[in-house]
Amino acid sequence: MQSFRTEIENPIVEKDIIELAKKIELFNNGNIDEEKFRSLRLARGVYGQRQEGVQMIRIKLPYGKVKSNQLRRISDVSDEYSRGRLHITTRQDIQIHYVDLNRTPELWAELEKDDVTLREACGNTVRNVTASETAGIDVNEPFDVSPYADALYKFFLRNPICQEMGRKFKVSFSSTDEDTGLAYMHDLGFIAKVENGVRGFKVMIGGGLGSQPRHADVLYDFLPSDKIIPTMEGVLRIFDRYGERKSRAKARMKFLIKDIGLDAFKVLVEEEQNAIEFKTVAIDADAYEASVPVSVEAPKVEIKDEQAYQTWVATNLIPQKQQGYVAIGIKVLLGDFYTDKARLLADLVDKYAAGEIRLTLRQNIVIPFVKEELVPFFYTELEKLGFVEVGYNKAVDITACPGTDTCNLGIASSTGIADELERVIKAEYPQYVNNEDVVIKISGCMNACGQHNMANIGFQGMSVRTPDKLVAPALQVLLGGGNLGDGNGLFADKVVKVPSRRGPEALRRILNDFEANSNGKSFIEYYKATGDRYFYDLLNDLQDVTNLTPEDFIDWGNEEKYEKEIGIGECAGVVIDLVATLFLESEEKIENAQESLKDRVYSSAIYHAYSSLVNSAKAILLAENKKTNTHAGIISDFDKLFVETGKLDLGASFSDIIYQINKFAPTEEFAVRYIAEANQFLDKVRAFREADKSVVA
Repeated sequence: MQSFRTEIENPIVEKDIIELAKKIELFNNGNIDEEKFRSLRLARGVYGQRQEGVQMIRIKLPYGKVKSNQLRRISDVSDEYSRGRLHITTRQDIQIHYVDLNRTPELWAELEKDDVTLREACGNTVRNVTASETAGIDVNEPFDVSPYADALYKFFLRNPICQEMGRKFKVSFSSTDEDTGLAYMHDLGFIAKVENGVRGFKVMIGGGLGSQPRHADVLYDFLPSDKIIPTMEGVLRIFDRYGERKSRAKARMKFLIKDIGLDAFKVLVEEEQNAIEFKTVAIDADAYEASVPVSVEAPKVEIKDEQAYQTWVATNLIPQKQQGYVAIGIKVLLGDFYTDKARLLADLVDKYAAGEIRLTLRQNIVIPFVKEELVPFFYTELEKLGFVEVGYNKAVDITACPGTDTCNLGIASSTGIADELERVIKAEYPQYVNNEDVVIKISGCMNACGQHNMANIGFQGMSVRTPDKLVAPALQVLLGGGNLGDGNGLFADKVVKVPSRRGPEALRRILNDFEANSNGKSFIEYYKATGDRYFYDLLNDLQDVTNLTPEDFIDWGNEEKYEKEIGIGECAGVVIDLVATLFLESEEKIENAQESLKDRVYSSAIYHAYSSLVNSAKAILLAENKKTNTHAGIISDFDKLFVETGKLDLGASFSDIIYQINKFAPTEEFAVRYIAEANQFLDKVRAFREADKSVVA
């Protein structure tokens, strides 16, 4: 790999990128452990994909806002380093695929020229902060949540308290009680509220999807806006300390809340406030730089197909609270579009809107601040790009993850079946083009990146085995999920598992039954009234695998016979158990602490020192073949095995030393003392390890 240098002016960003380049070189030369390197690159948005030797790059776009210059920059990067395709995710990111690992530092440097980052887009970090795509323009919002989402994102980016958690952490903001940000399925969800003239949020905690979905609990019915950052800091500190680290399946926030209980967790968070530097963090919403629409005359255009235009107006225009403006919803099939169209779209919004687009949770695009008189012009321009497909956010607008196209964990094709189901709805159920009631989502595996288990009708990629032990692609059909608003939701029931080729027939039966018997009820209401057993009986015969045809063994969107291939998932990062590596990491953390101390960022210095203490204790426990599931467990076990037995004399218990972090305010005096104690502790455990090795030898 050639040496890499960056022209980025921000020294913090430059350091990040150069560090990635150095670690890639160490990895290529065999000087860094593969699992350790994986953890580092994931936190830099570099994610392994199904195809060997190439990477997926996840580009972090907070609350889905993308300025036109940023969209052009992303397009240039995709053309240069990838294949010119952009994929919108259900977390308002953009992903590009087939990237050479060695070129990722220069790719990142190019993105940063327009303030686009990869940092903490993957890995055990705070992931992209999402928000309602209509934030700032929603006719029902009490206030714009964008400044608050932006402030929270910036505060926790590179923050030492959330760099190496047990699992990823997801946050959302909803503009209204409709909860379009889906607070009920997030680790932390914020729903905009106003009480007595004070801006704040209803706060939900501990939600999640995956194989074991959990509805979030109400942490606070109302929390003033200046408390959201200190509260989240407390939550992250407790999650970092008590969250599971060994078992990925149990390491999310939802399991910690379930294990210790909401009340006990809330007490820990409130006690942690003693150690947090800022008890309140006022967010100046007026200082937030909102996009400003241009003033331009409407060009004269001719609409060739008036009926098609009126249908598009009915299904794809979004009312906007700013008088004289509307937003346009662009339905993006499977969230995939190409750089040539992206550049033309950037030019269009630059010249005739507000120079920005929004990426949505349903993998679509919203153009805000379109003058009402410019709507016909936008229609003709978007038509040239193929961006006027009707049915934005309607039943025909199906969400799907990449599935077996590129993901290591994909079991069956999600994009192929999504394409076919959309075709069925358009051809056989045209009335659903304007139906907002039925929401269909598809995931290629149980991890629910396509959010299938919160949909009215969901499909999960699986496989099925015949009596002859042949394996065919399959879909689990889930029914009855949905968003009820104000932090309330339902998760779908698993009803049947059918061969993938029978997915369209399953959808037909569900929709036909709903059409014939719902009597005006919404899909959720109808499903509640009928129940899962009713739909099991309706679909049961489709589960029969004794009569499969050769076509049943070819997945949607494929031409070759299906083979079940599941790689190692990287969604949650990895656990690193190398003693020597951990000691080196402890050194690095102390160096980071000293750097933060020099910059007078005492809270960061203290947390880096805390991380070093835990890391050093973990190293010596692993050397003794002891489990290291949680930070709290590491601290407790170290005392039992080394301090109480007299193997190591620290002058106090390890608990007393390390838990100073939540006893003292983050002052310079405490930071200096705590860093020194972390350094002394590392020296002692390292010396113990060396002496122990000598005895064994």
